Amino acid sequence: MRTVPRGEIRDAVRRALAEDLGRRGDVTTLLFVPKSARVTARVVAKGEGVLCGTEVAAEAFRQVEPRSRVRILVRDGRPVRQGQAVMEVAGGRGILSAERTALNFLQHLSGIATTTSEYVRRVRGLRPRIYDTRKTVPGLRALAKYAVRCGGGRNHRMGLHDAVLLKDNHWACQGDMRSAAAAVRRKHPGMALEIEAADLPQVRLALEARPDIILLDNMAPAALKAAIRLVRSTRPSTQVEISGGVSLATVRSLAKLGPDRISVGRITHSAPALDLSLELSW
Repeated sequence: MRTVPRGEIRDAVRRALAEDLGRRGDVTTLLFVPKSARVTARVVAKGEGVLCGTEVAAEAFRQVEPRSRVRILVRDGRPVRQGQAVMEVAGGRGILSAERTALNFLQHLSGIATTTSEYVRRVRGLRPRIYDTRKTVPGLRALAKYAVRCGGGRNHRMGLHDAVLLKDNHWACQGDMRSAAAAVRRKHPGMALEIEAADLPQVRLALEARPDIILLDNMAPAALKAAIRLVRSTRPSTQVEISGGVSLATVRSLAKLGPDRISVGRITHSAPALDLSLELSW
């Protein structure tokens, strides 16, 4: 599984710790925990889910307590059960100062992986794959998309820079899809071209541009079925993506319509955190 570059992990952790520690540091720990104290701790899952973010959590402990010893017991992408220890850490009092930052990353990313895995499970045995969107916490996109992969999902474009997606607001400015597509092929050869359509007339216009993907956005099931049939009969090589308001309750019925992809914003913007805690011993 493609991981996140170490530099991005270090930078994300550095920013988070700076936000938490400020200029004075962890004043409570500095006042009440002796400098000579030695801490041993376990990170324990308080519920079931899919783990993600262990290297990020380990980086948080190491940045605050450089001599800490971190042992990862469960690898990213693996299921965890309630009460299971996923990480052990030993070192000085700085472990207490890094606790919240480490757990915040681990809980958030595990929540995304867990939610993604639930969507993936719902469509198992059917054609489409689950994709994420750009609806991520600013500054944490690479980590969020890594968490999606840990949950068995796939990544849509990383940002505005690595694929062309003509959406509704672009339609208002560019009605000639053929000219728009030609400009994409000319200026960015090899870059994926995706066109969003909200109804069958727009699907027909989009097909004229010979896109790699057509995104069917917020369409009713009957319209989706007709649009997919139209794409398959007109341009079989074009992939079909469904998006807009997809939930766990609806994803399987949408998958049965036969798209290639279903993109779900909820897996990154609304995933509930997986509850984990740090249990200490002195």
